[in-house]
Amino acid sequence: MNVAEFWKFLERSAEETTDPAQRLDWLAYRLSRVSLDHIVDFQLHLEAARRPIDTYAMWGAANQIMDGLCSGDAFWYFQPWLIGQGQHWWQHAAQNPDNLADLPAVRALTGSSPWEWADADWPHWEGLAYVAPRAHDHITGREDSLDEALDARGHRTYCDPEPIDQPWDSDSPAQIEQRLPRLARLFPRQHNVKP
Repeated sequence: MNVAEFWKFLERSAEETTDPAQRLDWLAYRLSRVSLDHIVDFQLHLEAARRPIDTYAMWGAANQIMDGLCSGDAFWYFQPWLIGQGQHWWQHAAQNPDNLADLPAVRALTGSSPWEWADADWPHWEGLAYVAPRAHDHITGREDSLDEALDARGHRTYCDPEPIDQPWDSDSPAQIEQRLPRLARLFPRQHNVKP
């Protein structure tokens, strides 16, 4: 599976259903029908897509959307959600995290607080990280079989954010306004902002 096929496969799941759990079922079912090598490729492409968005800049943007509630785990789950929006939106946000303001799924969250969001609307999709392991284990009949296959390819898997840029104070109103002016207008902070 090449990178274009990865994106096509992921975007096809969104054409089938918008429900995150149903998309995972669709992906797991389809992945369990391809070769083990293709399942490994899917996971490698997913992890490669995380790298350009695993930044403090993006973390700050996610934190702004989530009203200061974006912990390390929340940011880790935010990344597959952004990838799940499709290649166009992923690239657009990777160019400038303030571009998240253009995403339809982000715009749908405006005007309400995170406490009012339905679980399916939250900008997180942890399950996407586990869909390939689920399919690989199903085919092989062994737990953690994908980890072994990734090791065999010399791949280092990481399981927490490892931002590749300089940190900044995403709770500082001045820095938020400078770095994320559009998101700051769409999601005015109510909590966890420094005076």
